[in-house]
Amino acid sequence: MQEIKDRGAGDARKRCREESRHGTYEYVRHVLVFAALWSCLAAQAFAQVVSPPEIRDPELRELQQKHLAELKAAAVAIASHQFPYRFYFSRTLDLNEDQQKSRDQRSIQFARYGHQTVVQITGNYFAAYSDELVKREERARRTFEDVMLPILRAEVPLLSDEPKMQGFALEISHHVRKKVLGVSGEHPENVVLVIPKAAALRLVAAPDEAAQAMALEEGSLFINGEAASIWGRMTADAPAAPVAPSAPAPVPPPAPPPVVVVTPTPAPTVAAPEPTPDALHALQASYQETLDKMVHKLDQTAHFVSYAPPVFVNFHKGIYLQLSISTSIQVPEQASRYRAAALAFDEHIAHLIRPVLACLTEAPQFAGIDFSTTVKPAGQAVEYIFDMANLHCYAQFDCTGQQIVNSGLVLINGERVTLDLESAER
Repeated sequence: MQEIKDRGAGDARKRCREESRHGTYEYVRHVLVFAALWSCLAAQAFAQVVSPPEIRDPELRELQQKHLAELKAAAVAIASHQFPYRFYFSRTLDLNEDQQKSRDQRSIQFARYGHQTVVQITGNYFAAYSDELVKREERARRTFEDVMLPILRAEVPLLSDEPKMQGFALEISHHVRKKVLGVSGEHPENVVLVIPKAAALRLVAAPDEAAQAMALEEGSLFINGEAASIWGRMTADAPAAPVAPSAPAPVPPPAPPPVVVVTPTPAPTVAAPEPTPDALHALQASYQETLDKMVHKLDQTAHFVSYAPPVFVNFHKGIYLQLSISTSIQVPEQASRYRAAALAFDEHIAHLIRPVLACLTEAPQFAGIDFSTTVKPAGQAVEYIFDMANLHCYAQFDCTGQQIVNSGLVLINGERVTLDLESAER
């Protein structure tokens, strides 16, 4: 009996030693993983900060060396930020993404702007805005909010105590989609912000857009070298514009009972006044979480364009949700653009309508949806624009594909066309 007890005690001690070794192994493994991640971030930060010997100006080189740790910390904070689209530090603007991946990405440095000493950051942001649907100042405003403001929030608190530095400078390039002679293409657009140190401190601490606008008024913003404003003049002392009293709306007579007719409806029109950039921006903010979830859920079938997020746009004096996607179909080389567009609708767009509507569970606050796609391999830019009523008609199997196509607008390379889906199959 004593032998059995001793054997049991020995087994228990053995298990204890094994568990102890296992626990020590797990602890060491976690430490090594953390150290590897930190080393990766530190190496990444070093790759984004210009080394002091590369700076020729002795005073700037001294500042770069003095604040190297703060510059690296800012680089780590910026690199860990989740930008809506890919952002790269860069010494060169106006690169495409393939070029950017192989180019020098060290861009954080002390530099001179006129007679000012600033911390300068240059980068390429691979978001693409529609030139027709998103105006120049609105494009700059989105890049400011999505890229410049997070960068300033990372660097300003770390570097603003330096007495020899007067401000901060950001040079960010994004892309603009525009049509030239009916052919769509992308072109870079550069946004530059130079802001004094005191104004930058107020900007990153601003509680709202009005306070941000007041801080930005002390700086200078340029779009492709031209002075610009992304908010206009906004001051705390500016009185609100008076609102004229409106007469009560007349009470309409009772409407007759609705008549359900399963036929193509007219092209979408919206009687509301043309949406303002502020209205589009507010709607974008309201739906952003829903749109992000939709992209994550449907990307495998929708093939969303990574650099062109879902965005609300002004079309026919109404607000439409534009979904930029890519469509790949099997089409003969001799096929016309009309056949390619018809096949793209049948094989791709039609299959997205119900899943997209399922993601928009609440009553929509916009007129319709613009499915904007590039049909491959034909290379045609095609837009299928439908209002919400006809989209729901199709989703509920009350309308055919041909009926919803007839009810909406189809644009091929910017030109409106008529599609006959049945004839395209022949």
